[in-house]
Amino acid sequence: MSKNISPVSEPHGGSYTTDVVIIGAGPVGLFAVFELGLLDLECHLVDILDRPGGQCAELYPEKPIYDIPGIPVVSGQELTDNLLQQIKPFAAKYSLGEMAVALQKTDDDLWQVKTDMGTSITAKAVVIAAGGGSFQPKKPPIPDIDDFEGSSVFYSVRQMEKFKDKDLLIAGGGDSALDWTLALLPLARSLTLVHRRPNFRAAPDSVSKIRALVDAGDMEMIVGQVSALQGQGGQLDQVKIKTKTGEVIRKIDCLLPFFGLTMKLGPVAEFGLNLHENLIPVDTEKFETSTPGIFAIGDINFYPGKLKLILSGFHEAALMSQQVFRICRPDEKLRFQYTTASTDLQKKLGVR
Repeated sequence: MSKNISPVSEPHGGSYTTDVVIIGAGPVGLFAVFELGLLDLECHLVDILDRPGGQCAELYPEKPIYDIPGIPVVSGQELTDNLLQQIKPFAAKYSLGEMAVALQKTDDDLWQVKTDMGTSITAKAVVIAAGGGSFQPKKPPIPDIDDFEGSSVFYSVRQMEKFKDKDLLIAGGGDSALDWTLALLPLARSLTLVHRRPNFRAAPDSVSKIRALVDAGDMEMIVGQVSALQGQGGQLDQVKIKTKTGEVIRKIDCLLPFFGLTMKLGPVAEFGLNLHENLIPVDTEKFETSTPGIFAIGDINFYPGKLKLILSGFHEAALMSQQVFRICRPDEKLRFQYTTASTDLQKKLGVR
């Protein structure tokens, strides 16, 4: 059964220093923390999702995985939880719910990663473990929606307090839409849920809670689709909702559409790295990119014979960590050790 471990994210907008920044907190990024931690290297992970696990946790948390060595079957969430337990001794830092949008060299020859939430992380090496790229929201086909994005249209919730005492409209019928409806309802002045069908694609318990709240008059549910937005200067005033019987108008402050996620390379494409069909070419000795000090492991990299398997990413993380140690600790000798035989490594893992 899933332990559902969830590490605490660092405050948005802070400035941090570490040995290695890992962009992507999926299984390969998490295992990279383990390999780097064995070499006494500190890690700070950045991920656009609000929790670790990447595709495994977001797209198929209950889907069985059969090709992890030594584990006949494991779900995506169980694998994530096991990895988080494995790397717990290394006390990695996390910036979750943030997208890495810029990468640049500092005057003192370090790397600085900046996020869309104003966070800045300085490190000696950067590891890109972003899977197929970053998760991007699927936008509804509503005219002029771009004019309101970031001001009164939001595709994710990063700070719940922002929606306190607001008139909210949440659109969607999946787990995210219903989960955020239940979470934001106590804060909102009013909340309306809009879905194109009366049935939902979400956990039965959440559906039951939503129906009970609607029956009690605590919130409104409309079967239909948002068809038009009205407002000025990025601030919504009201929306039009197309239903089977006509059109409904609701005054709102914020619209939160939850129609799922899609994978795109995103800002990584602007990092100045050589690309091959939207993938990052690397060597197979160090898994370093065309830019020294920048590495790519997992599904986002490319090399002859590449297989997009989690186990391949684990292998790449192990080799990558050897070269990253040389960059971060140039004056120290790299000693290769086995966890089964090294008392030093066993102490780091807390098993001795």
